[in-house]
Amino acid sequence: MICLGIESTAHTFSCAVIEKKGRHGKILSDVRKIYRPPEGEGIHPREASRHHAEHSSQVLSECLEKAHMKIADLDMISYAAGPGLGPCLRIGAVVARSLASYYDIPVYPVNHALGHIELGKMLTGARDPLVLLVSGGHTMILAFLGKKWRVFGETLDITLGQLLDQIGRHAGFASPCGQKIEDLASKSSNYEPLPYVVKGNDVSFSGLFSATKQIMSKGLETACFSLQETAFSMIGETVERALSFTGKKEFLIVGGVAANKRLSEILKSICKRHNCKFYVSPKEYAGDCGSQISWVGLLESSKKSGVKLENTFVRQSWRIDSVEVPY
Repeated sequence: MICLGIESTAHTFSCAVIEKKGRHGKILSDVRKIYRPPEGEGIHPREASRHHAEHSSQVLSECLEKAHMKIADLDMISYAAGPGLGPCLRIGAVVARSLASYYDIPVYPVNHALGHIELGKMLTGARDPLVLLVSGGHTMILAFLGKKWRVFGETLDITLGQLLDQIGRHAGFASPCGQKIEDLASKSSNYEPLPYVVKGNDVSFSGLFSATKQIMSKGLETACFSLQETAFSMIGETVERALSFTGKKEFLIVGGVAANKRLSEILKSICKRHNCKFYVSPKEYAGDCGSQISWVGLLESSKKSGVKLENTFVRQSWRIDSVEVPY
């Protein structure tokens, strides 16, 4: 089976082709165009969707060319139906519907968060992990039970990715800012106390954001170091508690923030204490990409048929714990 996956939930428009043989998948191509907002600004949904519309045909053509495929060679198409920014989601859905309609190819709406997890599992070999999903749109600790991913902790306000991006924008950088924050943090070891808020097994980052802005006068590198150490320690506490509760012997980090080396370092030490295998999604595929959407589509196709065009949808708010996993 060969599937074209289309990702357009936020700043990235991506198309990818994956071939599935048995239980294994091979990424034949993954092409992306990323919307870059002006310095100091975040993603504007209208501008990002315009970017996606302008680059969609180029990305699709390049994706098929790299995979040595024609559209007629595809067995199915999957697209990110949510969660995400409405105007951006609609661009991906329109591309998927147009191709599916014209070429009479089955189409599958896919949950974007599920894509992060399933591609991470495929690429790392993790089978039944406790998952930390950390990105601009998600901060969740999840485990699979009864055909659904169950939440064992999440953010009560902004996500970890939003926290890093908002601090970066406050400092004058353009989103996404995670790599810039990590680079600055690595140049300091001077910790300034910041609010540490864990409620039950959930975290809250809004107070940390406000307090970090206030200590920027003591140096941007110090502020970034203190921010990372506090936020990642909060995540570490909740992950360790979830590992103890679930008894999982595998742990997997997925999402854009999975690329942060300091976060991995903290969580790896926790896994070592619990005799738990540690996995992290490869940096190339940690952020949003079409491969995530393509792979979930292929997994779902083994248990259910595609949807009719009139039943395709986009859903800005679509929690992963509401999705029944059929495979």
